[in-house]
Amino acid sequence: MVGRMSDPQPITIRPERDPLLEEAVAAGGGVLVKPAEAVGLVWTHPAQPDDLDAFLCEHPQIRWVQLPWAGIEPYLPVIRRHHDRTWSSAAGVYAEPVGEHALALLLAGFRNLHGYARAKTWSAEAGRNLLGARVVVIGGGGIAQVFVDLLAPFGCHITVVRRHDRPFGGADRVLTLERLDEALNGADAAVLALPLVDDTRHVLGAHQLGLLAPGAWVINVARGGHVDTDALVAVLESGHLGGAALDVTEPEPLPDDHPLWSYPNVLITPHTASTKEMSKPLLALRITENVARYGAGESLAGAVDPELGY
Repeated sequence: MVGRMSDPQPITIRPERDPLLEEAVAAGGGVLVKPAEAVGLVWTHPAQPDDLDAFLCEHPQIRWVQLPWAGIEPYLPVIRRHHDRTWSSAAGVYAEPVGEHALALLLAGFRNLHGYARAKTWSAEAGRNLLGARVVVIGGGGIAQVFVDLLAPFGCHITVVRRHDRPFGGADRVLTLERLDEALNGADAAVLALPLVDDTRHVLGAHQLGLLAPGAWVINVARGGHVDTDALVAVLESGHLGGAALDVTEPEPLPDDHPLWSYPNVLITPHTASTKEMSKPLLALRITENVARYGAGESLAGAVDPELGY
């Protein structure tokens, strides 16, 4: 439980103010002030790291920065440059909508909805059951947990791959990233839900994709850089995979002439697993929580480790 703060914390919202987020600051016991008077900053733009860097240099008295997204890759140089400040992200905030989207993509792929949606005539039978499938979830955070929980009624055999092999609710086994090949071997689906850092870039390359069972699906709701796009195109071309469902791509946005658009067994959503409509109320709850926590001198939800990069 968050303790009570003795004095309201002076907070500023930049670069764009928003009534819902202003209400969230007040609900957490904070008071909105001009930047020169603030100790806390709620940054509302998903990028613009140079602007954030300049703002912090101009206002050295700001001690805590709340970022708007779980993925903080654009901000890492700024975070490390200002490592003496306290940073928090929206990690875990959007877990429910993103986990739901991952399940929708997986079911759509397995049930051939992509094929039926594109058909212009009554077509032949296609599709497979998710029931009892061998599913590998790469990542061990909030999105992974929501997704694994949603899989419970389907009786899947679930392997979670994460940095540590501690037990994970709903998983049949937990392996470390060093054992990723073992996890992927013969799997019916690989679902990516992990942060993008140096050692997780292209975690799915040609070798790893080739380990999946024939007809397997790749689902990516994390970051495009987790998948070697050229390798994915080659494996799709070979016919080994059942398909890929991608909410994120590398590059992003995906150019109109990119080969991935041409494959009938590829589903692409434009990084919309959590839309602004879905995410803003959830972000507001995180802001309220962290304003209260900061005022009470407690650890912040979504605290960022500058060295780990998430």
